[in-house]
Amino acid sequence: MRRLLILGLIATVALSGCGRPSQHPTPESITLAMGYIPNVQFAPFYVAVEKGYFADEGIEVEFDYGWETDLLKLVGTGELSFAVASGEQVILARSQGLPVVYIMNWYRKFPVCVVALKEKGIRKPEDLEGKTVGIPATYGASYIGWRALVYATGIDEERVNLQTIGYTQVESLVEDRVDAALCYIMNEPVQLRQMGHEVSIIRVSDYIDLVSNGLITNESTIAERPELVRGLVHATLRGLRYTIDHPDEAFAICRKFVPEMGEEAIQRAVLDESIALWRSDALGLSDPAAWEASQDFMHRIGLIGTEIKVEELFTNEFVKSG
Repeated sequence: MRRLLILGLIATVALSGCGRPSQHPTPESITLAMGYIPNVQFAPFYVAVEKGYFADEGIEVEFDYGWETDLLKLVGTGELSFAVASGEQVILARSQGLPVVYIMNWYRKFPVCVVALKEKGIRKPEDLEGKTVGIPATYGASYIGWRALVYATGIDEERVNLQTIGYTQVESLVEDRVDAALCYIMNEPVQLRQMGHEVSIIRVSDYIDLVSNGLITNESTIAERPELVRGLVHATLRGLRYTIDHPDEAFAICRKFVPEMGEEAIQRAVLDESIALWRSDALGLSDPAAWEASQDFMHRIGLIGTEIKVEELFTNEFVKSG
């Protein structure tokens, strides 16, 4: 079910460029699967639409929202051409023989963290031993982040009471049902602070360099439509740069694309935290060392059976040529 706007399902919202007129009289319509609901965290894409960056490349983007467990399979089999997904999902897909390729880095830092209320005294990974830690589910980026933290720090996983709590991290922490919880740095910690709580955060990225979200396509699209891939990457990079440099304007643009934004103070804080994860002196470029580290970790803990050539996982070609 790819067309319903609720968690775990997909909705489609057609968006057209509102910036300066395109030099392309008949723009090509493409679908970009986002992996989540409309959110300020997608600000660079909304900016690229509003400022006409996609239109400049002869592209009209249709955002396909939702959570789809086999998103990479759809891209790998050619049912979808483009998606936003994280590096570990690319590694998993390639290990299963799916020809997906990561074409542009977006999140420079892996966004998963462990958060606790400050009064719990949890400051470092070792403090989690003997504690109850909530996790949304034992799959996906949060679970990968947890396994990576255990792997990188050597904490005794047997001494941690890991509980599946769904997406109730804030409530579970405030109501003292868990001592700490796995979440995204730009989400639950922001909400907790806005509620007046002091928090402690253990960032997975402080202990291991994992490849996070970026743009994904497949080998056939690269081979058959390289200019389309280049145009999508170029426009997205322009949107990313503009968002980082003009956060106030980017947030105002988000209001047009996120129908149920919620409390604006919280959402603006979410955008600011997100931008901190996107900043880089080399926007869009993948670091081969991060791919090596990600794949090595996943192989060592048994998430993949064999390692893949790193050059098959990603390409910087379209970022450099943009």
